[in-house]
Amino acid sequence: MNTAEKVVCVTGASGYVASWLVKLLLQRGYTVKATVRDPSDPKKTQHLLALDGAKERLHLLKAELLEEGCFDSIVDGCHGVFHTASPVIFSATDPQAELIDPAIKGTLNVLKSCAKVPSIKRVVITASIVSVVYNGKPLTSDVVVDETWFSDSRFCEKNKLWYMASKTLAEEAAWRFAEEKKMDLVVLNPGFVVGPLLQPSLNYTSEVVLAHTRGENIFPSSIYWLVDVQDVAYAHIQAFEIPSATGRYCLVERVVEFPEILKTLNELYPTLGLERKCEELHKPLKRTYQVSQEKAKSLGLSFTTWERSLRETVESLKEKGFLSI
Repeated sequence: MNTAEKVVCVTGASGYVASWLVKLLLQRGYTVKATVRDPSDPKKTQHLLALDGAKERLHLLKAELLEEGCFDSIVDGCHGVFHTASPVIFSATDPQAELIDPAIKGTLNVLKSCAKVPSIKRVVITASIVSVVYNGKPLTSDVVVDETWFSDSRFCEKNKLWYMASKTLAEEAAWRFAEEKKMDLVVLNPGFVVGPLLQPSLNYTSEVVLAHTRGENIFPSSIYWLVDVQDVAYAHIQAFEIPSATGRYCLVERVVEFPEILKTLNELYPTLGLERKCEELHKPLKRTYQVSQEKAKSLGLSFTTWERSLRETVESLKEKGFLSI
């Protein structure tokens, strides 16, 4: 790949996964056009500007997901686009305005801009495992979920699973558009992403882990599909660089129940006092369903164990001053 082919765009670049993606792209010699809502906000940009290679090859650009045509000039001249930007809200008061519209319209706005640029070789979208598993099928311990599974937006809406509905509808819209325009699209479906933070602020999943250190579960499920943030970022680059990459990729190291996460935290950090605080620790562990790793491993992924990722999340929360133990 020559220098001209190493110009890429990352949307929502100040986010948790996107920050790691920008870091790895810069390490590989890419020039990165990184979109953020406010390039002048140091809380959103300083950690990106401090990355190795940022001074020479990182360009921070203002973009609004819902502004049609906003990405036209940004993706012009790019060889690849990574669309990571999408709202993560589990308690929306207006699901259509807060979640569904931004997810669908934002994705289509980016794809419409990409369709105008002949140099773009491939678009990689960050979807979610929630657009895979929510379809009403029983998830018993003998089940192995894979890329052929799709969530049912009607099932999600009926059960008021609005975030799940937004990710499902956005992915469906992306595939329809890509088929219509004959666009080379790859979609990644990561689980609940954990691991060290690059950005200075808490993202949703790190807030959940922080609550776990108090023995609380603020996630609307007792089931977690855990995967390391660095593995997810690496998978994005592999999905772009490997010519044969195609379709969707589920990215989950393990499906784990909340009590097992607490027990692991209690073993790693006994000073948290979880033994005293939480009855969940004493519940018997159940065998959960699995998510296939076969296709993900074709991207060259070797998954970080969820226990290591959890420990590195906690250490990162301590280092950034969010947790004192």
